[in-house]
Amino acid sequence: MENVTEKKENTPIENTPINKRSVAFIIGIVLLLILFLAGIYGFNKINVAKKIIQQTKATEEIKSKAEKFINETLLPPGMKVNIKNVAMEGDLYNLSLEIDGKEYTSYMTKDGKKFFQSGIDIEQTIKEVQDTKKNQPDEASNAPVSKTDKPNVELFVMSHCPYGTQIEKGILPVVETLKNKIDFTLKFCDYAMHGEKELNEQLTQYCIQKNEKNKLNTYLSCFLKNSDSASCLKSTGIDIVKNDACVKSTDEQYSVTKKLNDKSAWTNGNFPPFDVYKDDNAKYNVEGSPVLIINGSKSEANRDSASLLTAICSAFNNPPAECNNKLSSAAPAPGFGEGTANSATSGSDCAAK
Repeated sequence: MENVTEKKENTPIENTPINKRSVAFIIGIVLLLILFLAGIYGFNKINVAKKIIQQTKATEEIKSKAEKFINETLLPPGMKVNIKNVAMEGDLYNLSLEIDGKEYTSYMTKDGKKFFQSGIDIEQTIKEVQDTKKNQPDEASNAPVSKTDKPNVELFVMSHCPYGTQIEKGILPVVETLKNKIDFTLKFCDYAMHGEKELNEQLTQYCIQKNEKNKLNTYLSCFLKNSDSASCLKSTGIDIVKNDACVKSTDEQYSVTKKLNDKSAWTNGNFPPFDVYKDDNAKYNVEGSPVLIINGSKSEANRDSASLLTAICSAFNNPPAECNNKLSSAAPAPGFGEGTANSATSGSDCAAK
């Protein structure tokens, strides 16, 4: 019996079975770790899915807003935009557009409140401007306006271009100040970017100037505030019957409505022509709205009244006393309505050429 006991006591330690509780504890820890990692993965997956859904919804809303704005505001009747793709690019949405078979790129802010018809590559633009300056004489951009006893002033605009209306609001006080000491003519670009309403309004203004020029400034002062042609015709005392007859005959003479309905005649395939001043547009190489011509030369004057008065008065052989009048140096706000802009500089224009 004593020998048997000794053998049991001398059994090697390494052959002792692993404690079952220890194994269960280790397995439990591993399972908990697996469950924890799975939870994190599942949570992240849900968040990613939520973000994708939110982005898709936001993209669709931007697409819908852009389509409505472009179709109802920027394009003429019968023409529709096809937004092929919407993607985030920095802090803006990049919109890939197709209009009448041609592709364009535009941008919209995240909140859908601001739309940019095109983007500008800043570095490339700076390079192009610098290259242009290198290849031009310094005096080229400051060519003096020829002087005459009675300066001829021609202003080319589109009636609904916000920058055309801006310079009109700036130049009307100048025209009122100088009166018959200058020859002032309001003219229009040879294409319209703002649809049928623009063509109709330009025919109306052309006929007012042709038949009752002394009432044009009063009419424009009214129209530039509220864009309501009918009420302004009435309040200004325009002979509506005579004006309507003129509009009809001018429309027929220059095929304005006919070309509106014939897209093959449109400028760049996108905008209906307005050929009333076509020859003058070609003569001065007018590419957009606005363009100010003084004594046959393009003027780069700012759009505030004071700057415009100075530019026009510089074209007199002997400037009249009215050139010393103090007019506002604040640039009118672009578009219809009153108010001023932050800058008096010439700024942007409406151009598709």
